[in-house]
Amino acid sequence: MAKGYWIARVDVRDSERYKDYVAAAKPAFEKYGANFLARGGAITELEGKSRARNVVIEFPSMKHAVECYNSPEYQIAAKIRQEAADAEMVVVEGV
Repeated sequence: MAKGYWIARVDVRDSERYKDYVAAAKPAFEKYGANFLARGGAITELEGKSRARNVVIEFPSMKHAVECYNSPEYQIAAKIRQEAADAEMVVVEGV
């Protein structure tokens, strides 16, 4: 079974509120086996418009990745994130 990956590109508008998002998202990430591969850090812009924060999260499967996003636990956190940041997020199937 192929792993699933969240890829998120984020510009945080309210860093204090974003901390609330991180805390609120933790239960969902733990429940669905999230493994953070990249979370912020230095970037080198190669093509296109970048965002300040880039996150890659590995899940045991695509199903886990999508279910985590759609879970009641994460949807609480997502509302907070949407108040505090602008983002694009996709789920990608691993090879």
